[in-house]
Amino acid sequence: MPDSSLSAVVRAAAQRLADVGVPDPLVDAELLAGHVTGRRRGEVQAAIVRGDRIDEEDAAALEALVVRRCAREPLQHITGTAPFRHLELAVGPGVFVPRPETETVVQYAIDALLNAAEPAPIGVDLGTGSGAIALAMATEVPHARIFAAELSADAHAWASRNVAGVENLTLVLADLDEAFPELDGEATVVISNPPYVPDAAIPRDPEVRLFDPAMALYGGEDGLDVVRRLSTRALRLLHPGGLLVIEHGELQGEAIRAILTADGWRAAATHRDLTLRDRTTTALRP
Repeated sequence: MPDSSLSAVVRAAAQRLADVGVPDPLVDAELLAGHVTGRRRGEVQAAIVRGDRIDEEDAAALEALVVRRCAREPLQHITGTAPFRHLELAVGPGVFVPRPETETVVQYAIDALLNAAEPAPIGVDLGTGSGAIALAMATEVPHARIFAAELSADAHAWASRNVAGVENLTLVLADLDEAFPELDGEATVVISNPPYVPDAAIPRDPEVRLFDPAMALYGGEDGLDVVRRLSTRALRLLHPGGLLVIEHGELQGEAIRAILTADGWRAAATHRDLTLRDRTTTALRP
């Protein structure tokens, strides 16, 4: 088979992805082509404009990846990486793929650490998954001490890989109720992106429904079982005036504020993400 135009191959891949309902088919086709050819997406676009061709071996490799993506396997599982703020995280089966909206959630924790009076403020990420939130705090606030806990052995393995060599970050395999008892009363920030999908709800996207681990998705009948435990645990971990940051679904803010206020938290407030959906609730330790 003669070499083919990269433009034609990417265009055909994008059409196949569009036909099965992939949300951003051209973006995914360009990223998959970049993964195969060792280029960034912008470099793929430039190669297409130049009229570059793709050799037979790379075209076959791209075809195999397009078949996987057409089955709605997450793009990040196929490439093995997920971007998060300034980070490139290793991800794959068994770990929740970090979402762009979480990038805005972690900013509340980062700001609190940057503004803390302590010379080495403490941030705690409960249910760290891939380690995305903890790593963002540790690398963007290098004078902070960051502690992350994950209960799933599969997810913990991915997080271990991602946090390796980050000296101000401690990762443990533990449930949130039992993690870091030595920090009680000392933390500046406690943050979590807990499972918050109600048990009876079925996620719309096949990538989530079929590939994200259930432990990272489902949070009981109303989706807030883990939030209730977080409220209790964070009250013990934080020092007075410390900040709790919780990511949640867009319809859960009011219920979470009620839980936190009933537990004694001060100034519970819900904040919107960049799409103007309620995404984060914060509260202060009394």
